[in-house]
Amino acid sequence: MPPFFEHKHRIVYSKSEEVKTIDEINHPAVREVFRFMKVSDGIEIHHDGDLPARSGLGSSSSFTVGLLQALYALNGQMVSKEQLANESIMIEQDMIKENVGSQDQVAAAYGGFNKISFKMDSIDVQPMILSVERFKDFQDHFMLFYTGLSRIASEIAGEQIKNIKNNKKDLSIMHEMVDESIAILKDENRDLAEFGRLLNESWKLKRGLTDKITTDLVDNLYKAALSAGAEGGKLLGAGGGGFLLIFARLDAQKQIKERLKNILHVPFKFETSGSQIVFYQPNISYVIK
Repeated sequence: MPPFFEHKHRIVYSKSEEVKTIDEINHPAVREVFRFMKVSDGIEIHHDGDLPARSGLGSSSSFTVGLLQALYALNGQMVSKEQLANESIMIEQDMIKENVGSQDQVAAAYGGFNKISFKMDSIDVQPMILSVERFKDFQDHFMLFYTGLSRIASEIAGEQIKNIKNNKKDLSIMHEMVDESIAILKDENRDLAEFGRLLNESWKLKRGLTDKITTDLVDNLYKAALSAGAEGGKLLGAGGGGFLLIFARLDAQKQIKERLKNILHVPFKFETSGSQIVFYQPNISYVIK
């Protein structure tokens, strides 16, 4: 069986490792999470992913968060979302030593639609409160397409880090766009097309942070979506490939799908709960008197 294969509407990655020590594990997240949790007994893990890694969906951080939470549960502990996020960030940044941010770990741990503020010594997660109708309308504007291009996010992020001094102005503008986007969403009298146009402006700035952010293929796909009626969009994650997010009115989406018919369209909805243990039965001794 090849590492990647398509099964109906799922793209599946298949790989196995059987080792005797933590140091022998090739998968960096598994190895370092095991090391962090001081795993010493024999253990078997099965991971099933519906979409490919290295595609901008935050799958690596989601895996780290989920595995960490599962091992805590195995030890009879249920830890907070804050602890899961902070420890996953530490594992990826300090132990694996990848050039990754902190947003994916927080999003995976907490779930939901939030404004996440990163401060010097803390992370503030504020849920975005919208009416049911506004939230549904907002969600329905999104379309997700797989470009078929995979990339190593750490390498692209490393290039962005090198260029931070040269991009301070654009980064500041992108930062200011956060509050403007929230203002658009919360004011139900404002057209959501404004959000799409703001997303488009943000993508123009992001693609200029380094020449590794986009490719000719991605640019052509994005232009095709805009010409078919999209308001805006962006590549998810660090850039370079992966998934292309498009923001468009419902009446334009059929034409956009037609223009982008050669790449995979992946329907999705917002997830509200974050990482969860679906079955938890700690080892408790009962005393019957």
